[in-house]
Amino acid sequence: MPHARIFQRPKNATQSGKHRTDAWQLEFVSDAPKHADPLTGWAGGGETDEQVRLLFPTREAAIAYADREGVTYTVTPSPERTLKLQAYADNFK
Repeated sequence: MPHARIFQRPKNATQSGKHRTDAWQLEFVSDAPKHADPLTGWAGGGETDEQVRLLFPTREAAIAYADREGVTYTVTPSPERTLKLQAYADNFK
């Protein structure tokens, strides 16, 4: 039975915008160990499930999909967004 992780997408660290951070993502987790390719040395495996990432508008929609398809899942709660309010003049104190 496949296992998946459901989480809310984090904000991109290199950008200031919050585009698509309200979407919930379901990604499959592989239990098989990775092995090194003898030619390139890259780590990989034979399963392609972990390449699949599905986006949902809400957490409930992602959970309903996993239940409907018989996928076991783990929901990772999204961290609280905190604002650091300060004035520009505070930089010069």
